[in-house]
Amino acid sequence: MPVIVLNKNRFCSFIGRSITVEEMAKWLPWLGTSLEETGPDYVKIEFNPNRIDFSSYAGVARAFCGLLEWKTGLPKYKVQKGKIVVNVDSTVSNVRPHILGAVIRNIRLDVDSIAELMEMQEDLHWGIGRDRKKASIGVHNLDRVQTPFTYTTGDPNTAKFVPLDKTTEMSLKEILEEHEKGKAYRYLVDWAPRYPLLIDRKGRVLSMPPIINGELTRVDSLTQNLFIDVTGPDINALARSMNVLVTALADMGGSVESVRVKYPDHTVVSPDLTAQQMKLRISYANKLLGLKLSESQAVRSLRKCRLDAKKVGKGVLEVSIPAYRTDILHEVDLVEEVAIGYGYFRLKPTKPTTVTTGKQHKAEEMANHVRQIMIGLGFTEVMNFILTNEVVHYKKMRKNISKMVRLANPVSTEYSIAREDLLPSLMKNLADNRHESYPQRIFEVSDVIKIKEKAETRSERRLHVAAVSSHPTANFTEIKSYTEALLTNLGLTGWKIKEATPPSFLEGRVAAIHVRQKKIGILGEIHPEVLNNFELENPTSAFEIDLEGNL
Repeated sequence: MPVIVLNKNRFCSFIGRSITVEEMAKWLPWLGTSLEETGPDYVKIEFNPNRIDFSSYAGVARAFCGLLEWKTGLPKYKVQKGKIVVNVDSTVSNVRPHILGAVIRNIRLDVDSIAELMEMQEDLHWGIGRDRKKASIGVHNLDRVQTPFTYTTGDPNTAKFVPLDKTTEMSLKEILEEHEKGKAYRYLVDWAPRYPLLIDRKGRVLSMPPIINGELTRVDSLTQNLFIDVTGPDINALARSMNVLVTALADMGGSVESVRVKYPDHTVVSPDLTAQQMKLRISYANKLLGLKLSESQAVRSLRKCRLDAKKVGKGVLEVSIPAYRTDILHEVDLVEEVAIGYGYFRLKPTKPTTVTTGKQHKAEEMANHVRQIMIGLGFTEVMNFILTNEVVHYKKMRKNISKMVRLANPVSTEYSIAREDLLPSLMKNLADNRHESYPQRIFEVSDVIKIKEKAETRSERRLHVAAVSSHPTANFTEIKSYTEALLTNLGLTGWKIKEATPPSFLEGRVAAIHVRQKKIGILGEIHPEVLNNFELENPTSAFEIDLEGNL
């Protein structure tokens, strides 16, 4: 969990009044943070990753002032129209295709604020950027370069610049091989023939996204104007990272200026700090919280959380959500804001009216039994998200797209559908860990979502088990023996292996598992094209079995 250390005097400068460490320690936990440590002049808190805006003094101070009703309602941020342009070269489309920019002018920085800025940048890399995979941020001294900027690619051997914290020029390839940041993040770009570069009008390098900035644009205490770039494959992650960062810098005294990003076929202006709109039913909030709040009380609670709300119907509020709140995705999230604004400390605990004794569901008992067997067979358990995307689930597995549960408003293209099989996720696990030693044998026991038109929800959740074995001699015989061992230890008899031709497996080395004339699973050797799609070099065998209602 991320943490932030809040120095009392610095924190007081953000909230605009003097308070004690004891008062900070008293009220900060009611924002949903955990108090880690207090000292004579500081408070250390741990915050949930979804509240990534708490990675800065400005973000915590905004919420703190709202909770104590010193400042309430939606913070207003003005984005002035800027003249700076970033031209995007078409060569980045297959490497790291998106970039957003912003300018912060007339900001005063000192040693503490620079350290805070760097820490916030790394928190955003981790919390939203998924360790720079989805988004990475560059912060530059604007006054040391000349516009317009160009986001392009460079030859790994001939393109050179002085990376941050170094004194001599290095080629892009040398940076990946010798620089500490290059070695840590080389896997994000080293597969491409050319690497991303952000350069100015004279061809000088600002940064090599997502690896390292150039020493040319180092930010120090004399820096007054900043240029910020965010690059990556996920435009939504870029926008969220940008919004959190620029609003914090605005609260630190800077003025925000827009940047035009000119792609070959369209132009984007960033940052966009427009507030998001969402509806909240008062009855829904009261039901979940066990309260009887009026419309005006709910509005007051939301404004204390730095949101705005107005009545748009009987018992319905339209809530305005600031751009830095990346965590509010559903109506239930607004209910949580009502609870925070109302005050968790005011909620009265009640005892259940009926005393019951819980026990494990039969499906969970089955899942635990299967886990014990698979671990005994030498497999390592993994846990994946139930959400995935069509590329991983269908295209890379050589399967035709079928009816699936699709998210109407996905936060990310990476998680746009509910999975109907476990095997694609395991293949992605192998792809993510192909640099580890072999053999690799992993399994997962978890739920999948199947379309079922007759069900009330038109879908059903089913418990599956899947396993993969990847090493130079993986074959059909091996995975068949593991499957037989699992079924035997489950006490199942009368099962049969029959011919099958699923597209994800190698024809002639795959079979379906049948029990009482009903297909319950599949086993065999993964098709070479699937292995190539996931960039796997070793042969891989796998099985997947539907555990629910069949065994």
